[in-house]
Parts: sequence; C-alpha cells; structure tokens
Amino acid sequence: MAAKKKSVLAQRANELEDAVVRMFTGEAPAAKAKKKRKAKRKAAKAAPAKGAAKKAKKAKKAAKKPAKKAKKAAKKVVRKAKRKARR
Repeated sequence: MAAKKKSVLAQRANELEDAVVRMFTGEAPAAKAKKKRKAKRKAAKAAPAKGAAKKAKKAKKAAKKPAKKAKKAAKKVVRKAKRKARR
C-alpha cells in the first residue's frame, strides 16, 4: 500500500519543526528537496473545444462589464436625487 500523501500544511509544519530542532542542536540546515515536475498531459484533441469554451466565457464576462457600469451609474443617480430631495 502506498504511503498517504501529506497535506501541504502538514509538510510545512514538519519543515518548521525540523528547522527549530536544528536551530537548537546546531545542525547544518537540511538540503532543500527538489520540486517534482508535473508531467504534461496530451490534450491536443481537447484543445480547440477548450479554447472555444474559454472564449465564450470571456465574451460573457465582457458583456457583464457594461451592464455593471450602467447599474452603478443608475445607483449614483438615485443617491444624488435622494441628497437633493433632502435639501
């Protein structure tokens, strides 16, 4: 059975603990472990579809921007009108 992978938090806690122990024992700092490089997956077939989905999402987001600005402007007008009404 493969060893259960530690969470990042647990890894950091262990590193800190080791560092503190080394500080008080006068040991040299441990060699830093090399980061593992992730293997790139072959996604050439899915790439065009993914690109289209991304473009659609961006277009949707872009369409929301002017609507948000208009909403803000309307709110501003209402606030201004309220202030004038109180005078």
